[in-house]
Amino acid sequence: MKNLMLPFLILLLSCSGTGKYVKIIGELDKDEISGIEYVNGSKWLWAIEDSGNKAKIHGLAENGETKHTVNIKKADNVDWEDITSDKEGNLYIGDFGNNKNDREDLVIYRVDRDDLKDDEAKVAYEVSFYYPEQEKFPPKKSKRFYDVESFFELNGNFYLFTKNRSARFDGRFNVYSVPNKKGKHKARLLATLNSCDVYRKCALTGADISPDGKTAVLLSGDKIWLIEGFAEKGFTQDMMKEYKLEHYSQKEGICFKDDNTLLMVDEKPKNNSAFLYQVKISDLKSKL
Repeated sequence: MKNLMLPFLILLLSCSGTGKYVKIIGELDKDEISGIEYVNGSKWLWAIEDSGNKAKIHGLAENGETKHTVNIKKADNVDWEDITSDKEGNLYIGDFGNNKNDREDLVIYRVDRDDLKDDEAKVAYEVSFYYPEQEKFPPKKSKRFYDVESFFELNGNFYLFTKNRSARFDGRFNVYSVPNKKGKHKARLLATLNSCDVYRKCALTGADISPDGKTAVLLSGDKIWLIEGFAEKGFTQDMMKEYKLEHYSQKEGICFKDDNTLLMVDEKPKNNSAFLYQVKISDLKSKL
């Protein structure tokens, strides 16, 4: 029945709330997907779920249906929040969700591309890290900047974007880099930027890098921000270009399918469904 109803649901929702730019392309059969990643040449869109779920990576079809699941051996899902890949297609799982800002076990797991075809995969290596600015666990409520739900890998480094959990949310977030190397590392603070000042619409929940490596995207509940040229110039506020999606939901993950196409997922709200969405960057830019 679900498969028979899906075209009707997509048509109904497309006409009553997704807006002009966001298109529903599938209904998810997982309720709490927290990150997605598209790997060129792979049969599936790779997805993870956050805390309270198993240590598994899911391969999704383009309609959002789970087609393949990989159990990750010797890894815990404390709070998996995002997934990314390198140029070779190896996947990296960010276990760095930190709502209370009290964790001292932040880690990124690497899973080799060749292992993703199997039902089980081992962790190739772990990248542990810490924030040198954090002195207390947790810090006082006005200094809770150490939760992360968004990252990507580029040229041997991870770029992490914090989710502001501090009292009196003002949109500030930090950008850190961590080397993609086995071992424990000090996260390097690159910049402090600002999204906007309404938590539910401005807190960052996902990020990715375009296949050509030139454009970063950040996600919130109803917006994306594109950052171009950071590889040469670093991260600055004037490089952040905001685009309103004209569609709000609890969006949790975003990735590039190609240099112009973004895929997004949200969590299942009460009495509704979670969906896989598509948006074209060219469409967003055309309205400016």
